[in-house]
Amino acid sequence: MGVAGVSTFSVTVDSGADLDADRHEVWVRLIDPDTLVRLTPGLARIEADGDTWVWHLEKIGAIGIHLSPSFTETMVFEPETSIAFTHCPPDGESERIGAAGRYELADTPTGVRVSMTLTITADLPLPESAGEMVRELMQDKLTELGDGFGANLLADLPPRAVS
Repeated sequence: MGVAGVSTFSVTVDSGADLDADRHEVWVRLIDPDTLVRLTPGLARIEADGDTWVWHLEKIGAIGIHLSPSFTETMVFEPETSIAFTHCPPDGESERIGAAGRYELADTPTGVRVSMTLTITADLPLPESAGEMVRELMQDKLTELGDGFGANLLADLPPRAVS
């Protein structure tokens, strides 16, 4: 990133939840672009081409800036165990926003533990002195999206099969 005339801002979120769900049911939702769009507030669409996914967010506006960002991610899937993703814009292109992180799934006695680490980085036409406010807005937006996704995922999951 690092475009001339802009400042770079980043926020990181670490979260996890124990779900009363089958790992496979969670996994199939995390690897399906259409399901992710349906479950994630603010996500307009995902264009998936193998391990390259382009994420398109709905319009975001705050502090006088309005963006309809999209960003390209290289996805690495370890079946039913983890998903790693790194920002990888196409050659010769710059993207104002990018993400890097990892989802991990692990069995628990009552279902599955889903852990996530996500760092969002944004190049914005703002002075670095706006950093605290920008990072707070980014953190609030990520929390809102994460809470919405979590609630929607739980509602979408079938009851866990008891063996």
